Amino acid sequence: MIKSMTGFGKSIAETQQKKITIEIKSLNSKQLDLSTKLPWLYKEKEPEIRNMISQRLDRGKIDLTIYFDMLDDDVATVINKSAVRNYYSQFKEIAGELKINLDDQIFSAIMKLPDTLKTEKPELSDDEWETVKTHLIESINMLDLYRTEEGCSIMTDFKKCIEKILSFLKSVETFEEGRITKIRERLKALLEENLGTQNIDKNRFEQEIIFYLEKYDINEEKVRLKTHCDYFLETLDTPSPNGKVLSFIAQEMGREINTIGSKANDASIQKLVVMMKDELEKIKEQTLNVL
Repeated sequence: MIKSMTGFGKSIAETQQKKITIEIKSLNSKQLDLSTKLPWLYKEKEPEIRNMISQRLDRGKIDLTIYFDMLDDDVATVINKSAVRNYYSQFKEIAGELKINLDDQIFSAIMKLPDTLKTEKPELSDDEWETVKTHLIESINMLDLYRTEEGCSIMTDFKKCIEKILSFLKSVETFEEGRITKIRERLKALLEENLGTQNIDKNRFEQEIIFYLEKYDINEEKVRLKTHCDYFLETLDTPSPNGKVLSFIAQEMGREINTIGSKANDASIQKLVVMMKDELEKIKEQTLNVL
């Protein structure tokens, strides 16, 4: 079963002090490209968070955002008394040297200086982290489910494209016999026009035409293309991740289709080749988004 690399998951947790929102989204990428936006309180857990995501989601451009809203005044801003005293002592010393008076307004200036206010930062409790971790797993599961559902849709499109390619390949057979006859007649007409009927060695002509027509034989390419299509369908049912394998198979299918087109030497077959290429391009575009 294939999975898409596109997905989204969201979970909201609440503690007595906070409402915590966890959002995770994923887009296609050749490897795991993980970006996190975490509150300072959870920074210490970033390695564990990254490990949880990488083990479950394998690949993709993944963005994780965690933020919280305070439900009460749990974090208080307080005056840094030691910093204020230090600033005041310096101002007082300078005022004495310059023989100027300090008034009460000096505190307004001091409070605008760095580090006069500080925030008491609480530590992350075990209970809160367990709550966050549980809801993070819930978000990851939601994203993974989204990937699976979209993967089912992509798989349906893949099967339709492969079915059309095989149908066009089957239609190629209806033009093959006539194609060889046309090539033979065209070559014979050119020889007769330039050498005359009497000067043509029929046995030599038949020998040469056999070697010449071998270059236009497409049976081997048809067999390989059919094999690649069957292998592609088999790979769809293998466990994910299998997107890279599908991409490699699609490249091989393209080589066989191109070779059939270059050997065809027939307008009707060329049209079928163009239609096969159109379906293959749809497959290649979709494989970029398969995990």
